[in-house]
Amino acid sequence: MTLNLNGIIPACVVTFDANGKFDERQYRRYLQWLLPQGPVALAINADTGEGPHLWPHEREAVLRVAVEEAGSVPVIAGLSATFTEQAVDEGKRARDAGAQGLLMFPIPAYQGTPLDPQIPVAYHEAVARGVGLPMVAFQLQPALGGVIFSEDTLRQIAAIDEVVALKEASFDARLYLLTRRMLERLPRQIALLTGDDNFIFESFVMGAEGALIGFGTLATAEQVEMYRLTREEKWTEARAIWERILPLEEAVYGPPVRDYRARTKVALKELGVIESTLMRPPLTEISAESAAAVRRALADAGLLTPAGTRG
Repeated sequence: MTLNLNGIIPACVVTFDANGKFDERQYRRYLQWLLPQGPVALAINADTGEGPHLWPHEREAVLRVAVEEAGSVPVIAGLSATFTEQAVDEGKRARDAGAQGLLMFPIPAYQGTPLDPQIPVAYHEAVARGVGLPMVAFQLQPALGGVIFSEDTLRQIAAIDEVVALKEASFDARLYLLTRRMLERLPRQIALLTGDDNFIFESFVMGAEGALIGFGTLATAEQVEMYRLTREEKWTEARAIWERILPLEEAVYGPPVRDYRARTKVALKELGVIESTLMRPPLTEISAESAAAVRRALADAGLLTPAGTRG
């Protein structure tokens, strides 16, 4: 299976009703607002979508709705597990629900340095054998529970046929560049997707082929246009878009960064896209002051338009 990952891939939120259950009606409306804006794929049940906080049957339900709404747009499922057999089972569930790719979240066994390459390599190999879907490896800063792979580890992961891309989310521009150069030296080339929400435009300047990002579910049309302009090397026009929406990114992803999911839901509610900002505990909703900051950033970016008018 071939996936086109060259473009904006929003990591989607999940919607809950007043009882804390998956709200399919709200979710469909949200996706129907998002899809016409031009994403090349959707990331479902990733961290933005509270995937690790959902029951397996809920992740399946969310995926099935997303696949139905997405149509020809590929759906990539976040895969978060604690041990290999569980990961294979979760991957099969995602495949059977219609997912066309997997985003491989780091697991607790990666923690501690040095990391024996055999641990992440064997994990990816087992999921590749057991599930058979294209896979996006995931380099994430340790402060967010992730791992920075060594060149030896990346070389071995990239040699797995099912691995088609690396999501780079170190949030460190220098490390991003080092990783890109590392990928260029690998015998088997895989796509570089930025996960660095705080320098998306700069990631494209520095060679990213796409962006799999939580911020991609806000100002999506603007980011799609920004990406198009960078492909045409219209750097000034692309940067102008980024400078306009950057204050919104900073309002959503400011400290504490764990609140970005709740802030994203507030932004979507302000846009009239969803009705509830409820989070799955232990995640919490944000303060009125923080919500007001998000609304100001939306207004300053010129994004406060009624739902259904975008795309």
